[in-house]
Order: sequence, then structure tokens, then C-alpha cells
Amino acid sequence: MNAPATTELPVLVIGAGPAGLAAAAHLLDQGIEPLVLEAGPTAGAAVRQWSHVRLFSTWGEVVDPAAEKLLAPTGWTRPDPATYPSGGDWAEQYLQPLADVLGDRVRTGATVTGVSRAGRDRIVDADRDAQPFVVHVTHADGAEERLSARAVIDASGTWTTPSPAGASGLAALGERAAADRITYRVPDMKDPAVRARYAGQRTAVIGSGASAFTALAYLADLAKSKDGTGTKGVWILRRGISGSTFGGGEADQLPARGALGLAAKATVDEGHADAVTGFRTETIERADDGRLILIGEDGRRLDPVDEVIVLTGFRPDLSFLNELRLGLDERLQAPVELAPLIDPNHHSCGTVYPHGHRELSHPEQGIYLVGMKSYGRAPTFLAMTGYEQVRSVAAVIAGDLEDADRVELTLPETGVCGGAGLFDTADAQEGDGGGCCVPAPQLVQLGAPTTVGATAEQAPAGGCCGS
Repeated sequence: MNAPATTELPVLVIGAGPAGLAAAAHLLDQGIEPLVLEAGPTAGAAVRQWSHVRLFSTWGEVVDPAAEKLLAPTGWTRPDPATYPSGGDWAEQYLQPLADVLGDRVRTGATVTGVSRAGRDRIVDADRDAQPFVVHVTHADGAEERLSARAVIDASGTWTTPSPAGASGLAALGERAAADRITYRVPDMKDPAVRARYAGQRTAVIGSGASAFTALAYLADLAKSKDGTGTKGVWILRRGISGSTFGGGEADQLPARGALGLAAKATVDEGHADAVTGFRTETIERADDGRLILIGEDGRRLDPVDEVIVLTGFRPDLSFLNELRLGLDERLQAPVELAPLIDPNHHSCGTVYPHGHRELSHPEQGIYLVGMKSYGRAPTFLAMTGYEQVRSVAAVIAGDLEDADRVELTLPETGVCGGAGLFDTADAQEGDGGGCCVPAPQLVQLGAPTTVGATAEQAPAGGCCGS
């Protein structure tokens, strides 16, 4: 095939979410035409699926500067920068207007099914870097299309590939068969049908991050309401309870994020949920009455639950990039230069220093994974990180290496130092970066704190239990 000169081709952006639309804005700012392909029916399709959840970042932290510059001529003004948008607010008041400004540069209902080099599978070396990218797309009506691009920015995120309940990284035995009683998203308790599903029920929440905190708080609110009598949560933690379990609390520089952890603690303290620690799910059985029984790797069987909410993180879908030569960390599935900076065994998001195109590069020149997808399986990604990533990437694609290397970003601390301790071992030492010392697996109820900030204030340095 006679491929067009790569400089005449657009830069193809996969995903019309926050990072993808910001990438398009930065490319335009550099004089480069972007083409954004979004699998969903609208811009911000994934964000809209958690429209009921409020961000712990303010409006001032979730609007990209280049995007704001593009929006300004339309009369758009950023909402109060000190207030906190919901996912729905973010989508309707920012992402959709930005997509509207970009116009036909954004195509919805377009699913990328493969990316390669023109006439070169991943084996072929000859003249590889001189060939444009070819991108295969399937449209909502089933029609297929092949597009050419000078570079590809994959900002497709990880929303469509949640991690399973099984602690091994694989689905627990019986997990798929129990799909009718399992969700992998924070439920919207304002939806009458969803609310009825959980009201008066016993629900297991598996996970230890902000999403799990949010789900626990929602269940507690439901339990306190007139229509939620009898609602009970069972919080399943693979770790033990330690000073870092509930996040940074009042020490978190993102106050709303700290408040989530305190709300989760209050849910347990007030008896609306029991915390089961050191439990790694291996099997999910269905009881005679249809409820689910969680069985741990150590053989423990928990009392039956009516519903399970699995919030164990997300992982990137790399299937459509299989013909490209990616340099990914074998553990996190993040770019190899970025992975050591975001390894949750060693870092909170506040300890990750600013990074750009160099940390995001791959052996295959011209392909960049940005936004949530750049973090692979690592958590605690912030929108402002993605905006700085795409600014740097757009600059290097434009050939402005000096601007691309000028990466400036200050991330707020989580309020806890070091890593989260992804796996508890009996001999874990404080400060080793591998976790905290661990109580024996047990069902616990925490005593009520004397003050709201007691957990954060009294937690030993590093978020580990004291000697």
C-alpha cells in the first residue's frame, strides 16, 4: 500500500474522556489535527456511568488549561474552582462542551479493535518507524473502517476492565455464576431500583480504596433511612486494620478524599458494617436460598450475603494493542519507566514526581498510553496528572522537545507515607515499603474515635502499627 506522509496524518486519540479530550486540546494548541475515537455513545461515556459519585478533587483541579483556552471563546466559564463536581457534573458541564467545541474531530460509537504499523506486524523490523499507524475501528452499526495516523494516544482508561473478587487476580471460583448478585461499580442509591436491591440486605464490599469507602458510606446512609432498615455491610479486606487503612483522614491534602476514609471508619464504628480482615476470596458459593457464601484461601466461610460489591481496582485492556511493541512493567502493566514511580508498594500519589513523554514512551515510537491507562493496575491516579502527561506528549509529537521535557506538577499528599502494603505477611517490617504489621485475620468492630481526626493524628509514621 502507498502510505501517505505521516506528517499529513492526524494524531489518533482513543477515548473521549478527560485525558483524551485534553490531549485533543493540546494537539490543536500545537497546530496538530487530532481525531478522537470514543466507543461509547457520548463524550465522557465512562464518567457518566459513575455520575452519582462526587469527585474528591475540586473543579480547579479537573479542568485542563488548554481545554479551558479552547472553551473560552464560546462563553464557557469554569464552575467555582473550590467546589466538588459529581461525575455527572464533570461530564455535562465540562467534557460535553469540550467535545462540542472539537466538533467532528470527536467520533462516538467508534470502538478501536486493533492498532499496528502499515504493512508491518510486530515481528517486522524493516523500515518500521517510517510507516504510519493503522487503526481498525468498528462502528455502532457494525461497519468496519481502517484509519491511518502519525501517532496514537491511548486514553481509553480502565473502566471497562474491573479486577475480580478473587485475591489471586483471577475470578473466584463461582464468581461468574453469581453475576446476578455481584456488581463491580459503586451503586447509585438514588436510583429507586438500585436502592431497592440493597435496602434491608446484607452486602459484602470487597476492596480498600476510595470506591470501597464510598460504597460503605452509601450503605450506611441507606441503613439510617426509613426504607433501609436492616441494611448491613460486610467489609472484606485482604489486609489487616492499620493506621493507613482509612487513608489520610484530616492529614490528606485532598480533604474530600480524607473524608471518605473517615466516613468508612464511621460506618464500622457505628455498627452499620463489620470489617473482615486478612480475607482473600477464593470461592463464591450459592446457598440454598440463593444468597452467596464467600470462602477464603484459608478455608474460612463467611455468613451468607445477599449482594456483593467488588471494588478491587481496574486493569488495562491491552488486547487491541497486541501488534505494537510496548514496553510494560511485568507487574503493573504500566510503561517501564513510569512503573517504579507509581508502584503502590512504595508510593502514594503524592510521592510520584512529575512525569511526561519520556516515562510514557515505548519501544514502538509514536504510541503513548496516558491517563488512567498509563498507570496500568496502580491506583490513585489524579486528573491533573493526566493533563500534564498529554501536554508533554503533544509537545513531543509537535517536535518541541524542550517544552515536552518541561514537566511541572505538584500532587497533593495522601496523608500517609510510603506504600499501602498490598499483601500482608506476618514478618512485614515497618518502613520496608512492603506493608505494615498485621493482626491475625478476624472480624472486628472499631471503637469510636474521641475526635473525627483521631485516626490520622494517632497513626504512627508511615501508616504502620507501632512496635
